[in-house]
Amino acid sequence: MMKEGQVRIPAGCAIAAVISKDGKKMTGEMITAAMKPMHERSNGLGAGFASYGIYPEYRDLFALHMFFDSRDTRKACEAFLKEYFEIVQSEIIPTRKIPAITDEPMIWRFFVAPLRSMLTSLQLDEKEFVARAVMKINTEFDGAYVFSSGKNMGTFKAVGFPEDVGVFYRLEEYEGYSWTAHGRYPTNTPGWWGGAHPFTLLDYSVVHNGEISSYDANRRFIEMFGYKCTLQTDTEVITYILDYLNRVQGLTLQEAASVIAAPFWSTIDREKDVDARRQHAYLRTVFPSLLVTGPFSILLGFTGGIMALNDRLKLRSMVVGEKKDKVFIASEEAAIRTMDPDAENIWAPAGGEPVIIRVREGAY
Repeated sequence: MMKEGQVRIPAGCAIAAVISKDGKKMTGEMITAAMKPMHERSNGLGAGFASYGIYPEYRDLFALHMFFDSRDTRKACEAFLKEYFEIVQSEIIPTRKIPAITDEPMIWRFFVAPLRSMLTSLQLDEKEFVARAVMKINTEFDGAYVFSSGKNMGTFKAVGFPEDVGVFYRLEEYEGYSWTAHGRYPTNTPGWWGGAHPFTLLDYSVVHNGEISSYDANRRFIEMFGYKCTLQTDTEVITYILDYLNRVQGLTLQEAASVIAAPFWSTIDREKDVDARRQHAYLRTVFPSLLVTGPFSILLGFTGGIMALNDRLKLRSMVVGEKKDKVFIASEEAAIRTMDPDAENIWAPAGGEPVIIRVREGAY
């Protein structure tokens, strides 16, 4: 934390995460409390959480969390879903009325399975099928937004401060083996429900502190492959880049990180490991438009793990700590100490070096 005179300079948004490597479930109370000491990093114009393992009874179904601006919009969207999916469960997401959260849209969730006949006729696997359906809804249904679409996971976001959003969504009633959180301080884009973090597609969820100066180049490239950036904030494109690199192109998370936060050419030229030098040069050459420039720290949640990544110059703060089976990540150490006062091995990842934490095999 920097200070100039008596004025605190928080350097933008707040991010935090906790994961149990043993797959032990935690309620949302811990991650909600972790955001309180970073209150000044937000301005009340957006906050949210993502958690994994929260829907064990529907673990084999895609959980679509959606905002609707009216009942008619919901009915039209539900009619579309019935054409392509079996809807196993449809319900309002439970919330708690509090003065701090206002003007909420209709907040709904559908537990769905793609119709086998549709998968066969379109010759798509179920993930690509769901990704295309999400893009179609978010671009063609005015007033409807899918803001979460993975299996056995969910995102909860709103306009407000993080600690209020956690209370609003009753996160103490959910149990997951990993949680990520975000408090937003928008500077270039509007504060609205769809624009709050996390941004998700399938089981990928991204929270981000920073600013993407390469957004236009990144967006133009990724939209050539069917992705549509509709949520009026630059962070959305990071989620689609990671989905494209990891799911579509089959890169590892380590390789995807080497695309997003690619080493400088001068750094690559100095690498002594010949294989590493060739790999970094290859990735920079093949995916130059997916290099994300500008200051950033991001947390990627995915089924079975979390990845933390700073920009290559480390222009945004991020620290990691651990205790027993848990790993904690946050913008500030104070947030980690809130989750566990006895957290150990507090350290700051180097710029461009991903920290990838996975739940042990079979634990979730």
